[in-house]
Amino acid sequence: MKRFATLSTVGLCAFLLGAQAPPRGEGHGGFEPRLGMMSMGPGSRTPVTGAPYSAIQTTESQQTLTDGNQITRQEQSKVYRDSQGRVRMEHAIKSAESSPVIAIFDPVAGFAHVLHPSTMTAVKTPIHAHNEFRNGVSARTKQSPASDVQTEDLGTQTINGFAATGTRTTRTIPAGAIGNQQAIQIVREAWVSIDLKVPVMIKSSDPRFGSTVMQLTNIVRTEPDAALFQVPANYAVTNGPSRMNRPGPRQ
Repeated sequence: MKRFATLSTVGLCAFLLGAQAPPRGEGHGGFEPRLGMMSMGPGSRTPVTGAPYSAIQTTESQQTLTDGNQITRQEQSKVYRDSQGRVRMEHAIKSAESSPVIAIFDPVAGFAHVLHPSTMTAVKTPIHAHNEFRNGVSARTKQSPASDVQTEDLGTQTINGFAATGTRTTRTIPAGAIGNQQAIQIVREAWVSIDLKVPVMIKSSDPRFGSTVMQLTNIVRTEPDAALFQVPANYAVTNGPSRMNRPGPRQ
């Protein structure tokens, strides 16, 4: 189980630490896929440089069960990006069997690291940014069969103190495409900061899984400490899978 948790965090590194621009894949809450909506695009194959920041990333998801019962989750992480495009995310996993993890995406060195402070260990994984990923995110996006996609430009608004451009993507799965009696409509709204080139708010709604809202708050546009993007010298480092497009079971 610990092995799966480690690989899942590598997936977290790939999908979140490449945080550059608006989403493409189909998601439904949390990370990927629970925050599949956090997967990035649109097509740039290089990290965002010259736009350092630190922020709090909050994800709130809500799912309504068939009996009317509701499940609500909130997850919060600290995110840092330096001028070189390196990204660090400190994520506190709310589980009795799990401890906080830190993921570092370093396109400069060509590696991603997942740090486990409780055991002072780290997993090192090569980054295939130009082949497997675009901005740290898999270029392979899962789409529902026979789905119809429409995109709407929402213009520019100030979101959490930053000018951001908005896009609403509506994916319709026709009746019968996946055994569904009626058409299924999945809506994602993404607001990307013009200056930071990173989503400051993403809303996702999928009747199969519920709704999710991700926001970046407490954004500070200063250069983070360079030590945040280094593995501490007293950590034991092991090599992870060479391919990050299939990180194993996801959170």
